Amino acid sequence: MSSVAVLTPESFAEHRSGLKDQEITGCVPEDEAYIPTYLEAFPPLPEKGAPGEKTGEPASAWGSKIRPIKASVITQVFHVPLEERRYKDNSQFGEGEEAKVCLDIMQRTGAHIELSLAKDQGLSIMVTGKLDSVMKARKEIVARLQTQVSQSYHLRPDCFNFNSRKFNPDSTHLALQDKRAVERLSLEKAFHPFIAGAHNRLVQELSQETGARISIPPPSLPKDEIVITGEKEAVALAVNRIRAIYEDKKRKTTTISVEVKKSQHKYIIGPKGNTLQEILEATGVSVEMPPLDSASETIILRGEPDKLGPALTQVYAKAKSVMVMEVSAPAWLHRFIIGKKGQNIGRITQQLPRVHIEFTDGEERISLEGPTEEVEQAQAQIQEIIKDLLVRMDYTEVSIDQRFHRHLIGKNGANINRIKEQYKVSVRIPQDSERSNLVRIEGDPKGVQMARRELIEMVQRMENERTKDLIVEQKFHRTIIGQKGEKIKEVRDKFPEVIITFPDPSQKSDIVQLRGPKNEVEKCAKFLQKIIAELIENSFSLSVPIFKQFHKNIIGKGGANIKKIREETNTKIDLPTENSNSEMIVITGKKSNCEAARDRVLAIQRDLANIKETEVAIPARLHNSLIGSKGCLVRSIMEDCGGVHIHFPSEGSGSDKVTIRGPAGEVEKARKQLLQLAEEKQVNNFTADLQAKPEYHKFLIGRGGANIRRVRDRTGARIIFPSPDDTEQELITIVGKEEAVRQAQKELEILVKNLDDVVEDSMEVEVRHHRHFVCRRGQVLRELAEEYGGVAVSFPRTGSNSQRVTLKGAKDCVEAVKKRIQEIIEDLESQVSVEVAIPQRHHRAIMGPKGSRIQHITREHEVQIKFPERDEGAADASPQENGDVSPEAEFVPRKCDIITISGRAEKCELAKAALLALVPITEDVEVSYDLHRYIIGQKGSGIRKLMEEYEVNIWVPQPEKQLDVIKVTGLAANVERAKLGLLERVKELQAEQEDRALRSFKVTMCVDPKFHPKIIGRKGAVISQIRKDHDVSIQFPDKGDEQQDLIVVSGYERNVEEARLAIQLLVSELQEMVSQDVHLDPRTHARIIGARGKAIRKLMEEFKVDIRFPQPGSDEPDKVTVTGLPDTVDAAIDHLLNLEEEYLLSVTETETLAAYMKPPSRYGGGGGAGGLDDSSGGPAKGFVVRDAPWNAAGNKAPDMSSAEDFPTFGSGVAPKQTSAWGPKKF
Repeated sequence: MSSVAVLTPESFAEHRSGLKDQEITGCVPEDEAYIPTYLEAFPPLPEKGAPGEKTGEPASAWGSKIRPIKASVITQVFHVPLEERRYKDNSQFGEGEEAKVCLDIMQRTGAHIELSLAKDQGLSIMVTGKLDSVMKARKEIVARLQTQVSQSYHLRPDCFNFNSRKFNPDSTHLALQDKRAVERLSLEKAFHPFIAGAHNRLVQELSQETGARISIPPPSLPKDEIVITGEKEAVALAVNRIRAIYEDKKRKTTTISVEVKKSQHKYIIGPKGNTLQEILEATGVSVEMPPLDSASETIILRGEPDKLGPALTQVYAKAKSVMVMEVSAPAWLHRFIIGKKGQNIGRITQQLPRVHIEFTDGEERISLEGPTEEVEQAQAQIQEIIKDLLVRMDYTEVSIDQRFHRHLIGKNGANINRIKEQYKVSVRIPQDSERSNLVRIEGDPKGVQMARRELIEMVQRMENERTKDLIVEQKFHRTIIGQKGEKIKEVRDKFPEVIITFPDPSQKSDIVQLRGPKNEVEKCAKFLQKIIAELIENSFSLSVPIFKQFHKNIIGKGGANIKKIREETNTKIDLPTENSNSEMIVITGKKSNCEAARDRVLAIQRDLANIKETEVAIPARLHNSLIGSKGCLVRSIMEDCGGVHIHFPSEGSGSDKVTIRGPAGEVEKARKQLLQLAEEKQVNNFTADLQAKPEYHKFLIGRGGANIRRVRDRTGARIIFPSPDDTEQELITIVGKEEAVRQAQKELEILVKNLDDVVEDSMEVEVRHHRHFVCRRGQVLRELAEEYGGVAVSFPRTGSNSQRVTLKGAKDCVEAVKKRIQEIIEDLESQVSVEVAIPQRHHRAIMGPKGSRIQHITREHEVQIKFPERDEGAADASPQENGDVSPEAEFVPRKCDIITISGRAEKCELAKAALLALVPITEDVEVSYDLHRYIIGQKGSGIRKLMEEYEVNIWVPQPEKQLDVIKVTGLAANVERAKLGLLERVKELQAEQEDRALRSFKVTMCVDPKFHPKIIGRKGAVISQIRKDHDVSIQFPDKGDEQQDLIVVSGYERNVEEARLAIQLLVSELQEMVSQDVHLDPRTHARIIGARGKAIRKLMEEFKVDIRFPQPGSDEPDKVTVTGLPDTVDAAIDHLLNLEEEYLLSVTETETLAAYMKPPSRYGGGGGAGGLDDSSGGPAKGFVVRDAPWNAAGNKAPDMSSAEDFPTFGSGVAPKQTSAWGPKKF
């Protein structure tokens, strides 16, 4: 830390007169100015070494070295473990024997002791005081609080040597036991104080003199027994002494009784009974006080007759030494008497620390307790405060209905806090639990009345308020409120007088309540209804059925497709989860936007598959019957026709059009069935139900629906099985003409009855085929059981070599299973393996995401496909830029390229063809080499986007080859789409090149460099506007360029010409401008410029001129240049001269006043503005010293006027040259 002392000639003279009186007196005439030496004016600070180390130099004027002061008080802390504690009763820590012992040690040694209990119940003791006191206290603590080491000896009779007089150490314990004694004396409790003495000094002296330990029960215990322990002789001596004291006091003392008010007893007792001990010490009289819980006011004084008088005087003095007084004050004034943060009452308690002041809530009195004189002073001060407050303060109570209280308070207390701050009053609104209508206002009388008036006006407004309920669907509540209440906050800010209340979500209510002034409520309601209408419009929802396999194409790579549709149509699109069986995509938003999004989603599906859409006209009255219960009829048609989507118009629309969408063949089939069903419904509609166990359903349907199709063809009835979501899983519905329904029902009942007849059968299966049925945790057996009515098929245990397979179930089902097992065995026996050679690099593409393509082939052709182990070492040559090998490399099959297909020969061939169809192909696309880098894009983003969009691999040749070919590798369909996309991109790039060529038109203009700043404008505003208006690029010359007058304009030819004309017009206006110099007093510059140049900028804008002030250090500091049109320049100069004249008056007045405010100098002759030499009239010489460091050769004297050499206290170093504009910013 450093400080700077400002030394004036006057203060130095005073300093010198105090330090060097002897040297000045008699040596220098009074009329001559004494020039001090540098060391005299600025004595050096003391060195670190001893005073005698620096020889040959005068002692420092700042005094000798300060000696360090050592602390006289020390602190020691030590710990007594639980097992070594003498007193282990922790029930009353701080009040038991340990506390008494510590108090006694503190009184005896003068040290301060603090006890604390550790977690392990050990005792931590801190002793503070002077060294000898701490040592004594520690010694006594160890002796009295710590358990002393003791040892017991168990002696046998043979240890005693009765014939020898030698000392036997084993007999020590008996000897000690023999010498110790305990004596209990029952003496009247009234005489215990005389035995103990004042402050227990007498009993302590007895203990020290006799060596016995004397225990006297405390006054609070109604016990007469005094216990003395120790050696026999010491105990006997102590007993004799105590009895002597007792007998003496019993004989000499007498008693007197006095009545003292119960409230005064505590002052006679004093803190911890100290006052009673003081009376006993001073007069030798014991004062017996009645118990505090007793109603008795009688005090008994016991002592010698001649001492009872003085003792009684002291008792009365102590009783009256403290008085209790009450001051009447209205309860509402109490907190004002106390003051903010207790300021008022704090002043009284600081002046009169022994006075206790107590305020009681709800009572109109203040209790004062303390010494009589101080209480009277406190009473007078408090009464003065009360008198002042009653003059300045007032209160009033207003009855306001409790239902308005929360509105008066406002949100987070906004309303009530505003009233408090505005009128400087306190407003107390009762709690709801008090059920009170009284609102109390306290404070300045005028403020109280104004606050009362405003509260009443608010209540009247609230009484005139109206409440309106808006019906808003609960699903919109969260949207209206917004995240963290942001949106509803905007509404509340717009209508601050309206209270908007939303119902609790658990109430399931649609009512939103508005409360406030009628007009504001109506405006707010309209505003909210407008928001709700927009929400309703944006909540329109459409469900679009899209085949499950196309959902991933709707989403696109990384969600690109779905994100694009969402952004461009401004809709919300939700797709079902992967685990869901639903094919519905839900689109939410405005109706027109939803329909646009639906068309785009359907377009993607149409592009990906041969999807046909057709419409069928069916009367609207038949729609419900065609849909069936829970959609069972229409669902059966959709399932029967390969999963086509049938969409009926919404109920009540009146439309007859039913839309069917799906593969072309299946759509036609569904159309026929739908029309046939509609015809049946019109002619004759009959329905019958049949109950069958769910496990029989698959058998009744048959493989590929063969069984149920035969029944339908024979009878003409439609049979509908329950879907997995239906609650009635056993219910089969038959629909059609009554005769057809009855016949179909009869056939199905026969089938179900046969299924209920359980039979057990067996068949022979070669052991070598067993593994096929039981592998993969019996998957084939599970499929058989599901398909054929839950038939149980049991194969023999492995290793038994038995060929017998047991089947148990319905007779027809068992026969069907036997037939199916025989078919599987025939397939296994006729199974062949076919190898397909496909380069390993294509394997991953063939498998598809999560192996989906391979799974599809194996299911469709009933084959097994096995891929070889991946051979990392056999990887192809180094990859090219886009991550793939050159497609020109010749293919040589290796072991890692061979894929094995197992199954029937004809099916293996079909699967092989399907695999080969998945092998990527490569095609060349002619693309000019110049466009390659644009297609690749920044960090490969462009080519990566094309590859992700079309699911192909695009190979771009290395730049040094400069080839005009790009190779596209992938599935045939994807490659074709990618080629088209790539060519489209080429067209875009060629169009961009042409546009760049058009934009590259340039014009060079010669403009005098002095006009460049004006053309650019402040912060580039002018040139930026020209660039924006004409969509051109304008380049100014750099500082180092040779031709500083050239400006280059580039862009479209037409735009460039327009920009050139705009610049020329601007230059012509600038050429008409003139510059004139005006001389203004530099002292006025800062005021003309204003804070941060605000004033001068305003002046320049007003007169449309440019004003330049001189730089710091300029040869002409008063020259100001004004540039602009002649008329505006003249007007601006006139205004500047007027300002100079106005500011100079102010500057002159300030300087004159400052000159007269200077203190008189004893060196300058007394003139306020004079210097050291009045006759010369020159400037003051300042402060001069002799033998200063700067007088040495090569050094320079400091500049007294420099703020850098002599900074002002508390401010930074000022720069050497300052500008009127303020310090420079870097």
